[in-house]
Amino acid sequence: MIVDSIENGIVIDHITAGFGLTIIDRLAIDRRKNTIACIMNASSKKYGRKDLVKIVNVVDVDLAVLGLIDPNATVNIIENGVIKEKINLKLPDKVVNVIKCKNPRCVTSIEASAPQVFHLMDAENREYRCEYCDDLVAVKGDYGYENLR
Repeated sequence: MIVDSIENGIVIDHITAGFGLTIIDRLAIDRRKNTIACIMNASSKKYGRKDLVKIVNVVDVDLAVLGLIDPNATVNIIENGVIKEKINLKLPDKVVNVIKCKNPRCVTSIEASAPQVFHLMDAENREYRCEYCDDLVAVKGDYGYENLR
């Protein structure tokens, strides 16, 4: 399989095998207007298997979303065919309008315009706390999440 290098855009590498399409979905990049390559289940010396996503002419992506999905992935910003910047992702300390609070008594459930703000409480268990009602949610690797209380 041959997938050419790109002149300008981003390459998201070292994605946990099976999460490539999830990343494309969550980034909400218009597939009709942008060239996107997703290589799934590729061999990796470091991880055994990995996914890889290349997006041509797009460099502005939500790193918080990427960090929630796969904090071990890397993002390479490509400019004129050269890696301009390499970003090692991590779980974000704070996310806004990415996770939704499911507490029916939370202000975000009552006021539609209130931003959904969550703070990282436990990186090992991927737990975030709602800024308004203090409910805890555990974020799963596939970007799903569940309320803990």
